[in-house]
Amino acid sequence: MAPLPDGFSYAEWNATYNALSFGIAAMGSATIFFWLQLPNVTKSYRTALTITGIVTLIATYHYIRIFNSWSEAFTVASKDGGDYAVQLTGAPFNDGYRYVDWLLTVPLLLIELILVMKLPREETVSLSWKLGLASALMVALGYPGEIQEDLSVRWFWWCLSMIPFCYVVFTLAVGLAEATSKQPSPAAASLASAARYLTVLSWCTYPFVYMVKSVGLAGPAATMYEQVGYSIADVMAKAVFGVLIWAIASEKSAVEESGKLLPK
Repeated sequence: MAPLPDGFSYAEWNATYNALSFGIAAMGSATIFFWLQLPNVTKSYRTALTITGIVTLIATYHYIRIFNSWSEAFTVASKDGGDYAVQLTGAPFNDGYRYVDWLLTVPLLLIELILVMKLPREETVSLSWKLGLASALMVALGYPGEIQEDLSVRWFWWCLSMIPFCYVVFTLAVGLAEATSKQPSPAAASLASAARYLTVLSWCTYPFVYMVKSVGLAGPAATMYEQVGYSIADVMAKAVFGVLIWAIASEKSAVEESGKLLPK
């Protein structure tokens, strides 16, 4: 864990502070919403919705830890009514919480999508293992580069982590296309497609944010862009994605309960 650079402006510190606070609020409220909706979907989809809430609950916990670590790493004060001055306290800022979070939540995100699509049992088990392990490997390979200041080392680990990343993205974009078309209603198929592509889109932001420190940006500005970028991507990939999972479960529950399943 590299020490934080000195020289943060109040705007840079405040942007990160607010982004982390937004992450806590978004993930926490999403967790409550998902679990309150459990009685409103059929039994077949409750596991997927439960996992969705677990994902955002884990994220809420880790965002609280990151937020507290960020707050403890600085003192912010105004002297004689002047501008706020931001100074390091010497306490470490532990951004490793993000990788612990991703190691737990990223495989679960993929599993909840597979479950809500209600594929044949063998295909569900196979895809859950393959995508879950690939996504965990992606996160594990990304961490050694994240904590390095040496750009060549960062690029090396970035390239390694992109191998399982590309496999997962390809499976979501192409491998699940046929299964999406077999959903029980056009609305469910459209929502499943949106969930797949939202995952691909939000995931593609992570490699670019990861490269912030590898393309000439450094110091407080790089840290701010990294923290704000990861926070926005997380909310999209977990809270917003979770809303789509709930929408799919709700739509398919309504179709199944009405007995209007389309022929396969």
